[in-house]
Amino acid sequence: MTDLNIDGMAIAPGVVETIISLAARDVDGVESVGDPTTSGIMSFIGGKPSTQGIEITKGEDDSLYVSARLFVKSGYVLPDVAANVRQAIADAVETQVGAKVSAVDIYIDGIHFDN
Repeated sequence: MTDLNIDGMAIAPGVVETIISLAARDVDGVESVGDPTTSGIMSFIGGKPSTQGIEITKGEDDSLYVSARLFVKSGYVLPDVAANVRQAIADAVETQVGAKVSAVDIYIDGIHFDN
């Protein structure tokens, strides 16, 4: 995706991806966005949140279509986690960026079991 232009302001795709990543990670039951082995390393060393596993496309009506790949903690109801992540992402993007989110597709790539 190229820069997102809203009301005369250009926002780099990485900024929107970071907002999406943070919103998803704040949902109860989400272990990580993208692959936990690579996203965990950046969080550990103090880097920005991983945006791996997030794709954004812009529709003809300037709304955004988001897909996010997640790892979920064991013991959580997957449809509930997915619904909560969808809502969190849509709310965060609309509030912080001012863009309408038409759809959020959630892909659960794995479950994290505590040792």
